[in-house]
Amino acid sequence: MSRKKIARSRPFPYSFPGRPPLPFTSSFNTSFMEAQIEKQLDKILPEDLARTFESAYHVFQGKTEHVDDLLKNGGVLLRKAAQRFTPTQMVIGIAAIAVVAVVLINRATED
Repeated sequence: MSRKKIARSRPFPYSFPGRPPLPFTSSFNTSFMEAQIEKQLDKILPEDLARTFESAYHVFQGKTEHVDDLLKNGGVLLRKAAQRFTPTQMVIGIAAIAVVAVVLINRATED
């Protein structure tokens, strides 16, 4: 086969005259790009969770001076989680946290 004949028998992205071929992608390139994206995301650290729960505990005990800490730590945690989860997962997660908060408040007011 001549070189011209091989070029004509190429699949879809190469079949249009004048259009450049698609960039070469392989599993190595894909995994490399995913690794780069992974590095750009902020990781949710155990310290973030501990700070948020600690300030929530203080606010729950009635120490209102910790409300600012709770909002700051909760915002950081929410921002990091939003980078990782899909919108559906975020809505379900926030709903679960709200249900737990309502149950805890109801138990605390019954005592």
